Amino acid sequence: SYFGDKSSCVENANTLNLTSSSSVRGLNSTRVGKTPLSSGRSVCRSHTPLMGYSVTSSSAVSAHTVASVIVAVVEGRGLARGEVGMASIDLKNPEVILSQFADNTTYAKVITKLKILTPLEIIMSNTACDAGNTTKLFSLITEHFKNVTFTTVQRKYFNETKGLEYIEQLCASEFSTIFMEVQSKYYCLAAAAALLKYVEFIQNAVYAPKSLKVRFQGSEKTAMIDSSSAQNLELVINNRDSRNGHTLLGVLNYTKTPGGSRRLRSNILEPLVDAETINTRLDCVQELLQDEELFFGLQAVISKFLDTEQLLSVLVQIPKQDTVKTAESKITNLIYLKHTLELVEPLKAALRSCSTQLLKAYYNSLEDTRFGIILEKITTVINDDTRYTKGCLSMRTQKCYAVKPNINEFLDIARRTYTEIVDDIAGMITQLAEKYSLPMKTSFSSARGFFIQMNADCSTLPNGQLPSEFTKITKMKNTYSFTSADLIKMNERCQESLREIYHMTYLIVCKLLNEIYEHIHCLYKLSDIVSMLDMLLSFAHACTLSDYVRPEFTDTLAIKQGWHPILEKIAMEKPVSNNTYLTEGNNFVIITGPNMSGKSTYLKQIALCQIMAQIGSYVPAEYCSFRIAEQIFTRIGMDDDIETNASTFMKEMKEITYIIQNANDKSLIIIDELGRGTSAEEGIGICYAACEYLLNLKAFTLFATHFLELCHIDALYPNVENYHFEVQHVRSSAGNKEKIAYTYTLSKGYTEEKNYGLKAAEVSSLPSSIILDAKEITNHIAKQILHRQKSTPEMMKQRAAYQLAMRLVQTARNSRLDPDSLRVYLKGLKKKYEASCPTPAKIDEQ
Repeated sequence: SYFGDKSSCVENANTLNLTSSSSVRGLNSTRVGKTPLSSGRSVCRSHTPLMGYSVTSSSAVSAHTVASVIVAVVEGRGLARGEVGMASIDLKNPEVILSQFADNTTYAKVITKLKILTPLEIIMSNTACDAGNTTKLFSLITEHFKNVTFTTVQRKYFNETKGLEYIEQLCASEFSTIFMEVQSKYYCLAAAAALLKYVEFIQNAVYAPKSLKVRFQGSEKTAMIDSSSAQNLELVINNRDSRNGHTLLGVLNYTKTPGGSRRLRSNILEPLVDAETINTRLDCVQELLQDEELFFGLQAVISKFLDTEQLLSVLVQIPKQDTVKTAESKITNLIYLKHTLELVEPLKAALRSCSTQLLKAYYNSLEDTRFGIILEKITTVINDDTRYTKGCLSMRTQKCYAVKPNINEFLDIARRTYTEIVDDIAGMITQLAEKYSLPMKTSFSSARGFFIQMNADCSTLPNGQLPSEFTKITKMKNTYSFTSADLIKMNERCQESLREIYHMTYLIVCKLLNEIYEHIHCLYKLSDIVSMLDMLLSFAHACTLSDYVRPEFTDTLAIKQGWHPILEKIAMEKPVSNNTYLTEGNNFVIITGPNMSGKSTYLKQIALCQIMAQIGSYVPAEYCSFRIAEQIFTRIGMDDDIETNASTFMKEMKEITYIIQNANDKSLIIIDELGRGTSAEEGIGICYAACEYLLNLKAFTLFATHFLELCHIDALYPNVENYHFEVQHVRSSAGNKEKIAYTYTLSKGYTEEKNYGLKAAEVSSLPSSIILDAKEITNHIAKQILHRQKSTPEMMKQRAAYQLAMRLVQTARNSRLDPDSLRVYLKGLKKKYEASCPTPAKIDEQ
């Protein structure tokens, strides 16, 4: 039994080496038919099998008596660094929890999530833990979880396709909406693959098909926006053209550094839910808007920063082989590091006069003495005037002369040789120019090295050709580029002396880096500060281009004259603005109106404004107040999905199921038409039932529909409000044709328009005979449909009392009025209540 004492594990360690592929092939034959943790085994393992590279400690044994969760963690590489996928399973509870989120360099979310899970064992890929090449994430996790066993598995087992197969195979059918969420979340799928493979292996058993609960969890402290909502709202990718910048990210992205734009992207996909943090950010944006000097001062410094996070990750890697390329990149990185550290002082100077607490905190963080220590160590070895420059030749010169003279005399000799060669090349080209009396000049490219360039018309050349000693001739318009045999030899000598210089400089740089490593953590803080300031500057910049307003956070969603931020960017002018008002007492809004009257745009606009407010940006409106949403759900669009074999209707049902399963009282739900993929009666039935379910939550729901029958639900439920988009009918001067003019303004009540689908069809070039037929049939069916429900006096009275109670509760919670104004307001409420209560005379009339 692998659950026994430590010795038996060690004996079995060689047979269990998951990092060798041979053992895995033989895995499948032995495990069938055993349930996980079948009887006769002690559940609490004192130790997990030792495999590959395990980090553990003696105190691990006591911790394991309670913990039974195994977690696999995988991080994206390259540009996706910071995108983390996690999968965890509790050995005592067959539930797999998947999560994927973008995190910053401190990996706070990963650590928080792991702290909540309290794992027994953490699995990571071997590439993350290779000795001498461990990732920042791995070292942080080992530091925070000293009592947890670490196991490495080969990277190939972190395979997203396998992960999706595993989930399809093992997920119980009532949790199948998980597919829609995780389809495109590659990292959590990869983690799931490695986790399930490993767990089945150590358990020596297979999970029965369709037996696990699989759920996806966003990260705590941030609002959850599922991938289809992010797509519907075009948060970071435009649906029609992925290269197009007409997205929320495109509207807000005026960042100057790669770290800033990554941070903005992850914030848009996971907005904050903590009002205090959001307000702290808003204070900063406000200060940046009010203090022009601070804004331009900071922007000037921030724009000089390079990709600090990438620089860090390259600095802390120790290459396995010392090639010229690694030597050169290390030297380059050291120059980048010097460049970055020299910006700390200007950044502090720019922040010196700030007054908001977050900016002050950043200023204090920059007071860290380690920045000075590292820079001092660098300047003892590296020339003061060595800096990051654009252009490959000037950068090459910077690298050559990076190290101060008299530190290594061989290096000084090699550099003299290099200078002589470069001078010889320039001299040789000057001589050639004189010999042939042609306007030749020296040029350089990283691919060709030094070569000759000349601007000349071919008519000026003897016989229209270059002299025969020149080779590798290329011509662009009137510019000739060429070289000669002597120049090629000189270039080779030049490269040879460069290699020597790089090699000697590299040895000095490595020695220097070894002294710096202990102080390097302050750079994580720096990259965090730079990306955050960059994002806040970007928000402030976006505000200056359009008149956005600072949002408030209350228990009400109230937007006065709000407009769609992306539409404004596309149209280059301000779109028609509209009001929005939802409270706990009126938390369900039904929106009707003809096709193309602006329903979808309006719904998306509300979700976008909510997200903008929750990331600390100003919002496109005259005034706005929001209730913080913990989740944002959308059900928009009418398309089938050939990949998951889902028809239009099936896709609608899956999406609404997902909303109903996951929505809570703090959600914002946007539904743009439901039940359109089936017959009208069934569609109305499904819509009505879904509405009734969502009505009972305190979630804010906006529901756009063409089923006018739904509008009468307000007679039964006082928390429902009807709104519609107005249209006007314009008679054309020429004849009796009537045209629809869209006003895009929202009004109370439901739409009075009849047969607007037919009017839209008339505008298209559908034959008139078909339209006439359609009108006749429509009228015939309309007569057969029952008369509308009338509101009874009893209902009207209940509704009035409900509205009054809600207004009073709101006043008690949020009012800032003085006693006299409050008295006037309350009298007004009383009058309004009396007016909307039916009197006996009114009832007789009815």
